[in-house]
Amino acid sequence: MSNAVYAALTRQAGLMQEMQVVANNLANSSTTGYKSDRALFAEFLAGTGEAVDRVSMGGLAGHQFDLEQGGMKFTGGKFDLAIQGEGFFVVDTPDGARLTRAGHFQMSAEGRLIDTQGNPVLNPAGGAILIPDDAGNISIAGDGTISSEGVILGQVGIVRPEGEMTRAGNTSFNAPGGFQPIEDPRLVQGALEQSNVSPVLEVARMIEVQRAYEAGQAMLEKEDERVSRFIETLRQL
Repeated sequence: MSNAVYAALTRQAGLMQEMQVVANNLANSSTTGYKSDRALFAEFLAGTGEAVDRVSMGGLAGHQFDLEQGGMKFTGGKFDLAIQGEGFFVVDTPDGARLTRAGHFQMSAEGRLIDTQGNPVLNPAGGAILIPDDAGNISIAGDGTISSEGVILGQVGIVRPEGEMTRAGNTSFNAPGGFQPIEDPRLVQGALEQSNVSPVLEVARMIEVQRAYEAGQAMLEKEDERVSRFIETLRQL
């Protein structure tokens, strides 16, 4: 197989990975707190063992998340929270603490503030948030302080990651380097942050990737025809 075919196949594989990223973005265009994703590719040199020592190839190097804030939808929900500006909520999952911007929370039967998967939402100290059953007129201030009839019950933790994050789910992230509380968080009670995906831009990107893939496929087919003709010519000699 020629070096040109190897390079083309690598490009096709990369385009397929990019298409999967775009498709996932489109599928989550209405998911609360979702952050759009971009595939990052890098060039590397692969040895050939032939006259040409090395050939330039490309491959998936990682992902980049667009952390731009999504639009805000006011729901009036008592435990629906949206973060304005930077920061993430922290939830305690079976795999450890995870960061999220999806603030659709509720109360568990035990009085814990939890997310839609039943994971406890954590306070600034890393503990669960407990709210008594008889608490009425619950309000959540801009700094995350939860109060009832003027009595403070707890506080929702808002943090910033230390270093890079990795995606742990559609709306959750892992922060291998840890995270630190934000001093002046800004929360809005009764609202949810929407996905920051632009469906129009994602569809345009999908068309671009599809056309590039089709062009690569056409080149491979022509190369296959060329090799077939060459072999047939050799047979007739």
